Amino acid sequence: MALSMWVSLKPSFLQNPNPLSPQISRPTRHSQSSRTPAIRCGLRELRERIDSIKSTQKITEAMKLVAAARVRRAQEAVIDGRPFSETLVEVLCDINEQLQGEDVDIPLTNVRPVKKVALVVITSDRGLCGGFNNALTKKAQTRIVELRKFGLEVVLISVGKKGNSYFTRRPEIKVDRLMEGGAFPTVKEAQVIADDVFSLFVGEEVDKVELVYTKFVSLVKSEPVIHTLLPLSPRGEVVDVNGNCVDAMGDELFRLTSKEGKLALKRDSDKKKERKEMSPLMEFEQDPVQILDAMMPLYLNSQILRALQESTASELAARMNAMSNATDNAVELKKTLSRSYNRARQAKVTGELLEIVAGAEALRESE
Repeated sequence: MALSMWVSLKPSFLQNPNPLSPQISRPTRHSQSSRTPAIRCGLRELRERIDSIKSTQKITEAMKLVAAARVRRAQEAVIDGRPFSETLVEVLCDINEQLQGEDVDIPLTNVRPVKKVALVVITSDRGLCGGFNNALTKKAQTRIVELRKFGLEVVLISVGKKGNSYFTRRPEIKVDRLMEGGAFPTVKEAQVIADDVFSLFVGEEVDKVELVYTKFVSLVKSEPVIHTLLPLSPRGEVVDVNGNCVDAMGDELFRLTSKEGKLALKRDSDKKKERKEMSPLMEFEQDPVQILDAMMPLYLNSQILRALQESTASELAARMNAMSNATDNAVELKKTLSRSYNRARQAKVTGELLEIVAGAEALRESE
């Protein structure tokens, strides 16, 4: 009995021969370089966590590759569509400016005192894309607060499941319609939104329509913007009944962001100075009013389709970056867990060896 008690106490005695002296753990070279805290759990739990991290890493890496493959197609759609939509806006603004001195009535260009504003907010249908949806909903919420400070009513058209769930939980925000987007934007989806916007503006239910979406800048950068959709005014300024300007700061109506199909970011003032005015001697084969009536539906569809494409490209780029960061974090966490597992396993083996040596020493001394 005494022998067994002495053997069981032998390892601790060997580790610290003087029980009165404090045990000082000397930091190793690895512990000095690593700032991660020690993970204390059993070997089985560590093995399970390492296996779980490996599975998560495979999922995030696969999602990263899928997003990277899809973002190229979305980026090409954005770059190819920008010159057409921007040129169309320029032509319509020039024609509308030529008609300012004439007595014509074009419903989508009528500038009236603003009492009610419609916001078309475009979010994503899925998550796992970093702060993409949070930044956009925050931008929309800020714009709603700004408009309410002017005493204006705000009605919302939400596109995307994430935005739908966000605004549904806020009863103080009036939502006109909730819509879901597809994998890639189509003309049919843009037409549905354009019809709703057209009916609201022409029926004078709202006096201004704005698009709130995420503008695609590059694969690592995107920014939420506000784009005035209606009315199409050459002045670019719409006021309320008290004469206060209700245009958003950084409005995208006259901002041109591509040159010959390539990304080019410049200030609005620079583009306005470089923009060539339409010659007053130009003659139209058809009535300009008929031209505007025929082109305004095309304008609505192209601008909404462009916003959907920009939002999709930004979402895929954000998801690719988020999954890349998640994969890197999984690799780092796996290294940390493997290091802790090896340390725990080494400590267990060392303890077993000490017990064996102590038992052998006790048997030898007893003989």
